Amino acid sequence: QVQLVESGGGLVQAGGSLRLSCAASGRTFSDYRMGWFRQAPGKEREFVAGISGGGASTVYADSVKGRFTISRDNVKNTVYLQMNSLKPEDTAIFYCAARNSYYHTTSPALYNYWGQGTQVTVSS
Repeated sequence: QVQLVESGGGLVQAGGSLRLSCAASGRTFSDYRMGWFRQAPGKEREFVAGISGGGASTVYADSVKGRFTISRDNVKNTVYLQMNSLKPEDTAIFYCAARNSYYHTTSPALYNYWGQGTQVTVSS
């Protein structure tokens, strides 16, 4: 089992920044590929960013490329999502997820563990 707890969400004006954190516990953190997903009201959960177990490989959704940065600290067992130049359309609940696999996927169904989510609201 892996337990995930997100933090860092909040209300920010368009153009602003937020840094989300996701603290993990329970298993060897570096064994897991980590992902950030988001879900806006009335929409399906969508992939935002992913990072390999060692942190060397990252993948982003086109909608956030150049604005968001995913990183991880395998000593602190934490994954981060730095979000800059936020837009109102970024408003959603953001979730971190863990996948016990080397391979990247954007499918939420293929991630094994999820946090409870943190709300991000961007005002115009």
